[in-house]
Amino acid sequence: MGKTKVVFLCTGNSARSQMAEAFLRKYAGEYFEVYSAGFDPQPINPLTVTVMNEVGLDLSSHASKDLKQFLGKIHFGIVITVCSNAEEKCPTLPGISTRMHWPFEDPAKFQGTQEEKLAKFREVRDQINAKIIDWLEEKNISLNDPR
Repeated sequence: MGKTKVVFLCTGNSARSQMAEAFLRKYAGEYFEVYSAGFDPQPINPLTVTVMNEVGLDLSSHASKDLKQFLGKIHFGIVITVCSNAEEKCPTLPGISTRMHWPFEDPAKFQGTQEEKLAKFREVRDQINAKIIDWLEEKNISLNDPR
């Protein structure tokens, strides 16, 4: 059997879904074929790249993707929305065996100084990382690269 295809959905595919994609690929890439996409793709937020570099994950070559580019081409076994807007907009996709909603605050909407914005991105990054680790542990999947 092939790997289960997972897509993380967000509105812009510029922060949360990109982080989730990178962490799941890092920890369990041999079990899952991992994607991320958005309903209104925006360029990846530079702070996303910065905070992921801090934990050894290079997203500098990543690009935001529109969910439409996958529809009819890839059948996802698992769809995980990471924001309420994506959860509301997400259509029923054929072939999905599992759909989950993991709401995380949008760090890009946080207002403050550059350092305060970085702190918010780090906070959300760490929440996403912890959620993925917990989910994999619930599924009894050992991590490639534990905390």
